[in-house]
Amino acid sequence: MFERTRTVLAVAMLTVATYATAVEVNGGHPDTYVVQKGDTLWDISARFLKKPWLWPEIWQANPQVKNPHLIYPGDVLSLAYLDRVVAQPGPRQEAPLNAIPLAQVEPFLKQMSVVDDIKSLPHIVALEDNRLRATTGQIAYVMNLQGAEVGQRWAVVRPTVRFGLPKPSEDLTANGDVTPGSGNVWKSFVAPSSRRESLGYELAQVNVGTIVKLPDGQSEVATLSLQGLGDGREVRPGDRLVPVEANPYDLQFFPHVPAAQTEGLEIRVLAVTDMFTAGGPRDVIALSAGSADGIDNGTVVSLWRNGRHVANRMKFPGSSRMDDALSSGAGRVSLPDEYAAHAMVFRTFDKVSYALVMEGKKPVLVGYNVRHPDAQ
Repeated sequence: MFERTRTVLAVAMLTVATYATAVEVNGGHPDTYVVQKGDTLWDISARFLKKPWLWPEIWQANPQVKNPHLIYPGDVLSLAYLDRVVAQPGPRQEAPLNAIPLAQVEPFLKQMSVVDDIKSLPHIVALEDNRLRATTGQIAYVMNLQGAEVGQRWAVVRPTVRFGLPKPSEDLTANGDVTPGSGNVWKSFVAPSSRRESLGYELAQVNVGTIVKLPDGQSEVATLSLQGLGDGREVRPGDRLVPVEANPYDLQFFPHVPAAQTEGLEIRVLAVTDMFTAGGPRDVIALSAGSADGIDNGTVVSLWRNGRHVANRMKFPGSSRMDDALSSGAGRVSLPDEYAAHAMVFRTFDKVSYALVMEGKKPVLVGYNVRHPDAQ
């Protein structure tokens, strides 16, 4: 969980039998808890429940709590009985608590987006003084910027990878084409998948600029003044442009279990931002499911290491087969999947979503399975 964040989730014990098997209570909870300034819903819930993402169902099962999204410092939560929750209102002099405010998550998020096509996007063809690279305060020249107006702000983005399955991602060249031989070195380490589809192109924001001049009779390019607000990399020819999003992230996130629509869908970890193949708490990961699959912001999932297939050396002591294979076969023993971590989705696109690793027992690797947070 976030060490710097006192998370948040108002806690409650269940009153209806339908939740009795889902909710597990941590031992040693007090009879009451007084909500403190700075608390967040996830932290309170995580303190008393073994599955804090169940808080929406718990609160909805208790009609005396009029709005589960509005608890205030000074509210008293009764935890004395497993079958009863009584929330005593405190003074309404403070603002209500959020679930997980954007301000506490934003330092870990990345300005990434996913699109289905990159060939049609406007692109940078040259830089001021014919430079190879440019940065804040310099000029870039843009082609195919249709309908633009002077004063408009555009994000300069760079295609990084093409997401898909079974191969999670393929590196792209400067012009957005797949790098020849991309992923071949690690091909044998890609988890098998029955899905065969392209999921989109990832775009990393490298800068933001303002249009200062449109194409005229002397030139067919628009002039873009670079202003910063990127990931620190220099702008280069071949980078694309997309409109600046005023509010790319929700102001707060309410963790919840996945929609029923995702049940049975094969979802994998496609990438770990700024890492090669592995990441841990506070790292951003890409998942192979999005809004078209029922994933929305706040969805909590668990991440699992794929069960490997090891050589049975007791039965075949002379076998030369390598251990840790991804497919079964004669002379191998199949092992179960292993739990690695939980993650919360914070941004979704059609077929891809980004999630923040919250807590776990081991690093999360590309190719890991995505399951319901209650999976055993």
